[in-house]
Amino acid sequence: MEVTQNPAPPDECLVFEVNGERFEVKDLDPSTTLLEFLRTRTRFKSVKLGCGEGGCGACIVLLSKYDPILKKVENFTVSSCLTLVCSINGCSITTSEGLGNSKDGFHPIHQRFAGFHASQCGFCTPGMCMSLFSSLANAQKTNRPQASPGFSKLTVSEAEKAIAGNLCRCTGYRPIADACKSFAVDVDLEDLGINSFWRKGDIKEVKVSRLPPYNEKDHPCLYAKELKDEYKSTRLLNSKKYSWYSPVNIEELQKLLHSNTVENAALSISKVISYLKEKSKANICASGYLVYTKIADHMEKIASGFIRNSASLGGNLVMAQKKYFPSDIATLLLAMGSSVSILTGHKPKKITIEKFLNRPPLDPKNVLLSVHIPFLEPARVDGSVNSRSTLLFESYHKKGILVNNIQLAFGAYGTKHATRAREVEEYLIGEILSVKVLDEAIKRVKGAVVSEEGTSHAAYRSSLAVGFLFEFLNSFSGIGSSEELNDSLLKGAAKSSNDINISQIGNNSLLLSAKQVVESSRDYHPVGEPMPKFGAAIQASGESVYVDDIPSPPDCLHGAFIYSTKPIARVKDISFKSTPQPAVICAKDIPREGENIGALTAFGAEPLFAEDLTRFAGDLIALVVADTQKNANLAAKTALLDYDTEDLDPPILTVEEAVKRSSFFEVPPFICPQEVGDFSKGMAEADHKILSAEIKLGSQYYFYMETQTALAVPDEDNCMVVYSSSQCPEFAHRVIARCLGVPEHNVRVLTRRVGGGFGGKAIRAMPVATACALAAHKLGRPVRIYLDRKTDMIIAGGRHPMKITYNVGFKSDGKITALHLNILINAGITADISPIMPNNMMGALKKYNWGALSFDIKVCKTNHSTKSAMRAPGEVQGSFIAEAIIEHVASSLSMEVDCVRTRNLHTYESLELFYGSVSGEPIEFTLPSIWDKVARSSKFDQRVETMQRFNHSNIWRKRGISRVPIVHEVLLRSAPGKVSILWDGSIVVEVGGIEVGQGLWTKVKQVTAYALGLIQCDGAEDLVKKVRVVQADTLSLVQGGFTAGSTTSESSCEAVRLCCNVLVERLLPLKEKLQGQMGSVKWNDLILQAHYANVNLAVNSFFVPDYSSIKYLNYGAAVSEVEVNILTGETRILRSDIVYDCGQSMNPAVDLGQIEGAFVQGLGFFMLEEYLTNSDGLVVADGTWTYKIPTIDTIPKQFNVEVLNSGHHKKRILSSKASGEPPLLLAASVHCATRAAIKEARKQLKTWGAVEGTDPIFQLDVPATMPVVKQLCGLDTVEKYLQSLRS
Repeated sequence: MEVTQNPAPPDECLVFEVNGERFEVKDLDPSTTLLEFLRTRTRFKSVKLGCGEGGCGACIVLLSKYDPILKKVENFTVSSCLTLVCSINGCSITTSEGLGNSKDGFHPIHQRFAGFHASQCGFCTPGMCMSLFSSLANAQKTNRPQASPGFSKLTVSEAEKAIAGNLCRCTGYRPIADACKSFAVDVDLEDLGINSFWRKGDIKEVKVSRLPPYNEKDHPCLYAKELKDEYKSTRLLNSKKYSWYSPVNIEELQKLLHSNTVENAALSISKVISYLKEKSKANICASGYLVYTKIADHMEKIASGFIRNSASLGGNLVMAQKKYFPSDIATLLLAMGSSVSILTGHKPKKITIEKFLNRPPLDPKNVLLSVHIPFLEPARVDGSVNSRSTLLFESYHKKGILVNNIQLAFGAYGTKHATRAREVEEYLIGEILSVKVLDEAIKRVKGAVVSEEGTSHAAYRSSLAVGFLFEFLNSFSGIGSSEELNDSLLKGAAKSSNDINISQIGNNSLLLSAKQVVESSRDYHPVGEPMPKFGAAIQASGESVYVDDIPSPPDCLHGAFIYSTKPIARVKDISFKSTPQPAVICAKDIPREGENIGALTAFGAEPLFAEDLTRFAGDLIALVVADTQKNANLAAKTALLDYDTEDLDPPILTVEEAVKRSSFFEVPPFICPQEVGDFSKGMAEADHKILSAEIKLGSQYYFYMETQTALAVPDEDNCMVVYSSSQCPEFAHRVIARCLGVPEHNVRVLTRRVGGGFGGKAIRAMPVATACALAAHKLGRPVRIYLDRKTDMIIAGGRHPMKITYNVGFKSDGKITALHLNILINAGITADISPIMPNNMMGALKKYNWGALSFDIKVCKTNHSTKSAMRAPGEVQGSFIAEAIIEHVASSLSMEVDCVRTRNLHTYESLELFYGSVSGEPIEFTLPSIWDKVARSSKFDQRVETMQRFNHSNIWRKRGISRVPIVHEVLLRSAPGKVSILWDGSIVVEVGGIEVGQGLWTKVKQVTAYALGLIQCDGAEDLVKKVRVVQADTLSLVQGGFTAGSTTSESSCEAVRLCCNVLVERLLPLKEKLQGQMGSVKWNDLILQAHYANVNLAVNSFFVPDYSSIKYLNYGAAVSEVEVNILTGETRILRSDIVYDCGQSMNPAVDLGQIEGAFVQGLGFFMLEEYLTNSDGLVVADGTWTYKIPTIDTIPKQFNVEVLNSGHHKKRILSSKASGEPPLLLAASVHCATRAAIKEARKQLKTWGAVEGTDPIFQLDVPATMPVVKQLCGLDTVEKYLQSLRS
């Protein structure tokens, strides 16, 4: 760390501060990012590498910078992964550690994040905290009235928007929004969710008093006055090795151009937005107000705040011009008729933005100097400004809407640059809007907006252009009274434009409301209390240590994988452009005594590296090892592979091809699911049949915020210590030992916490840890790996894709009598856990009484990356297949789908038939009561009627609602535990289960306190504060097993309880003896005396579940309502209501977080996430630009959850039930509601005379993305609508 107090650094030196510590840096590669610097050259590790492309928010810091012109310090967030250290000279950086910490005291943000249960795995939390802190700091600068104590000037809407660009894969965002809103001046504390500060029923004054106090004056942004002097002209960094110049004016820039070096410091997009907003406020009654407002509003939709803060307007345009970047800004400015000034040679030149985009790409000596937005008149009709206009438009309203001027620009539709639709403009100018005119204009738009060959969703993009033009012009035609309108278009416009206006009410707030109903129990106190997650505060402050936060040992090297881009090929040679040549570890470097093994399951092993042939695109070929992670990544990225595919069989890339070539994995008989009833008899009883219907389901990527990572350190006596972000360290331990050819006692695997797993850190983490250990063993030096997001996405595998064909028979009343399924599961190249998929799928699909159920399921071996367990593996697909079949049956009978669902729900008798002994006692079958309860709490019947009225009165937006049940079977696993009591009475606990964000450690602490508290000493009620759960260590606690299947917390808790029971038994005689001598006995005194009396205060246990209770069923139901925009295909989730049976929850707050988080992750699978590959099977959706997980603005606008306490379950561990995976299945309710809305759109399309695309029976793909939804609603809806008006 380069820290010095020298007030006058040399000119060849960068000076800045981090959390108040001064840094003077003399030697630095100019390509070094702030993130890399903070993580490798300072002690501050709260900034995390999540994506490396500014798309996730995990690396956010607050940058404080002095503006010498305004003479004030500006504070704003930036992505440290995109910010170069050389660009922050004279700045101050604040990270989450700088706000507060466990030693000096946590910041109220940290405390409220912990108290509102807003941190699960915690990897994203420091970035969230910094986003909120920045918003608080900037709100304080406004001249709004001072907020009351404990609150800020921030509004609820601003608080929600503060974290709009931050991604979280665990929580579902709702608790994060609540933590942010707790600072808002206009918050209603009644609207905030479950927290650890107050109880339900507390009055407002009590609630305010219990919130961690906040006073902005106590938490200022850090900026040393001395830094103001660091703004110097043309600072030069280390000219002998590297060059970095910072010109401060055009003259200096021109001098630098002669050396081909350019650094352009243009105005940030955020500053442009602020300027436009100020301009619009100053001209609110004058011409130009609308233009500035519209541009600002649109720019706020671009990227996220922390990107807009550092991305410049000019930089965006240059990317569009040189790199063909699909720039919204370029499209917007093109419509405005803007121009730019560019410096070519020594003279600036002003050209239109249209010419700028179409000129040859700028070379290094060309500089974009300025952007000019012309002063424009707003659109006016009868003297009133139309605030709905989205494109430049001028009209007059006499006997109709006369178009006097219009400028149309379209971008991102599959061409290199945004373009003006001049032919359409020329046609419309001078025309009075009518059906005929609009119809012709749309034809011309379709001719103008033509995608280049190979563009994805080309027809959808063209349809969008039509929809945008129609919506824009339609908003004008809706002005004025209906008597004045002279055309059928205008007469229908009032209805078709009003529904758009009405639907947008309330859009200012991202998350409108949420309600949680939980029931705490004191039967096993403190078990049952909604305690904050253990470690949440240090996760928020960034002090929690993940694998990549462990300081690198001396002489540590870094690794990066070289993977195949071909499905089947020989690799003849690997060469590198970079010098010196990096070390390369491959299969031939495995010790003679070892094996080429990279992963292991009960179904076999898989190789670590490809040997003679690569087997799939993404197959690991070698590990490049270099002195830094950046150099290793660069070497791997630029490695040249010489492939040979001659005389090789073609790869198997589809399940159909796998069937042709009989390429399958065997499913052991003992895990094969059982068929139910007589299918032939059931079909014979049916009144109706559906034959050979098909469903196809795609994959899903884990998108854990922390990518795969490991650190291997050689130890004495040929031993290896490996730190791994793993859900199953025990199996990683075994694999590493076998690969190295050493006894297992020579290997030690340590896992403290995992930054998100979802199944992806189980089997798929093993090759990373093993490769790390192999490299360390070979080179005799520590080696660490932290995969970049692209590599992680390419090799991860993810969820199993599949193809389903079914035959179903049913009665006229909707009762299904028989179902047969043919399922082809794409398992990828190795078995992994794929053989359990048939059993998992059928377990979830059997939630309905199918009468008779038969199936033929094949697990296909293909030349794709290995598919592995992902949260609810098989269950989510099986549950969805059941819903798709129910929907199909309902459509075939023209029945309400909810009636068909209800008709086929299980009775307890049919449940026993389908699930056998797993069904439990009749009292445990809570699904019927849950089904009714969710209908009542969501007001399902009333909302169905309201929705029908909405759909009747709105043309361009349709709503759908759906109620979906789940039955989810889970399996308890064996688990070890160890409890030790130290001299001072504090307690150390070890468990085999891994803390991945699910609150396992928290529940273990609660159970430990409960079980030891049974000794009934004075002070035992505070035992939970004395418990610490420590990291998993495979040499300390063996047989740790897998953290998977939602039940590891239960098993770990029971293992710990067994330990505690033994300890209580050992301590009880001594306690009774002391009680006889002293009366009351304090816990600390008892333990001290026990040590002196040589009582063994360390106990190991191994919990093995009883066979009769090893499996059980979980129940839940959800109602979701969505709204679909027919013009765009956009789907908004208006509301979701969930009722879920947690048994007697060990921690209702933790379980609530699991329910919400799982549901939102399910939304991603059903609605958003496309894990696409190319024709070779290589993943192409390989980053945040191309793979979209849910964000705070895509979750339900109203999100209500009830955690049902279903009473005592004697066979359950402390009467609890699982919560981690089953609720994910409930997200299918959103998909089904979307289908209902599309059905309404197709019904309307039929009334307009359309034939194609109006069948009520259709298949809605998963995920139901905007292009998918739009296509099913009709790509030509506008044309059909206009035709209906003309006819």
